[in-house]
Amino acid sequence: MEKNWKFNTLAVQAGYEPGNGDPRIVPIAQSTTFKYDDAQSVADLFDLKRAGFFYTRLANPTVEAFEKKIAALEGGVAAVAVASGQSANAFSILNLASAGDHIVSSSCLYGGTMTLFSSTLKRSGIEFTFVPAEVTEAELEAAVRPNTRAFFLESLANPALTVPDFELFAKVAHAHGVPLIVDNTFPTPALCRPFEFGADIVTHSSTKYLDGHATSVGGVAIEKGGFDWKNFPAFTQPDPTYHGLVYTRDFAAAPFSVKLRVQLVRDYGIPMMPFNAFLTQLGVETLALRMERHSSNALALAQFLKQHPKVAWVRYPYLPDDPEYERARKYLKAGSGVLTFGVKGGVKAGEWVMNHLKLAAIVVHVADTRTGVLHPASMTHRQLSPEELIRAGVRPELIRVSVGIEDIEDIKADFAQALEGC
Repeated sequence: MEKNWKFNTLAVQAGYEPGNGDPRIVPIAQSTTFKYDDAQSVADLFDLKRAGFFYTRLANPTVEAFEKKIAALEGGVAAVAVASGQSANAFSILNLASAGDHIVSSSCLYGGTMTLFSSTLKRSGIEFTFVPAEVTEAELEAAVRPNTRAFFLESLANPALTVPDFELFAKVAHAHGVPLIVDNTFPTPALCRPFEFGADIVTHSSTKYLDGHATSVGGVAIEKGGFDWKNFPAFTQPDPTYHGLVYTRDFAAAPFSVKLRVQLVRDYGIPMMPFNAFLTQLGVETLALRMERHSSNALALAQFLKQHPKVAWVRYPYLPDDPEYERARKYLKAGSGVLTFGVKGGVKAGEWVMNHLKLAAIVVHVADTRTGVLHPASMTHRQLSPEELIRAGVRPELIRVSVGIEDIEDIKADFAQALEGC
């Protein structure tokens, strides 16, 4: 595969290279298992002595093609695709931490991620310290403990739309010998490449913009490569379940990815399914085109809403007066397709507007071709307390708009007619 291709070409071509007479499009290997002619071949696969496929819970040709494509787009050495974005984030933490360990995380997170961290993983004995979006270096340093195993943030927070200072988080994490994990779901690699700003692991809910058409639930974790794992004995000491294999010795190029796959995906059993990988890979082929349209439509709608007399406030990181504007210009190529706003009159007025939209639908989803709206405080973030909602940047009246790729004049007209009656 050509190494110097630009992003748009990689989005279409990377991950799969057909041979003479092979299918031009990645085939769907919809099979749980694979046939071999001798027992030793399968034994070697189980011992990780050779590459190949023997059971789709561990690896599958269609899924592998998707993994290679996403690794190429993010600029990483390897990727592991799993059943959802939630599992990608959970496995990225569990690959590094166990009971008694600690993670430093931004407080501006998707509600499901916050619940995963503050409740489910906490019950497993992993503690989290949540720091504000506008954290200082001194505050980050104060959050670190001797048992800290990683830093975590979202590149564009859902739904607060804060843009973190990647380089600051990376600086403090690396000073303490731990990796920085970045959930890059909202910008995608089309708009942001966190590895270029110090991240070591990138995750995605591929259910969102990577798929782009609301057809397939999935997640993926990508490894940059080159991190020094000396502070992580699970990487540098023998794994008894693989007869003494050492990940940093035997898989030096991508120890994080191999360990995640052969321990966590193996044992928890939630890989990405081949058909979902096939559909998501098709979506990624148009990622660059779609992100351009999502971003331009979102900026135009944000500007329209900002001037509307019945709108109290609008947040979109590429509005020049937005608090995130300067940081967004530094770290993002465009603002992505999500904006938030509040209607004058508060929660009830906002509910009225949502109920009277015609083109835009109320959906518990974000980041596909169709415009959709959601009220996070009562929907995706409803498990959080009022205090946690504020820390996550979720105001009670906040409406999240996932701006689609329809004609922008039709989108604006829909919001105009809904706002007119409130």
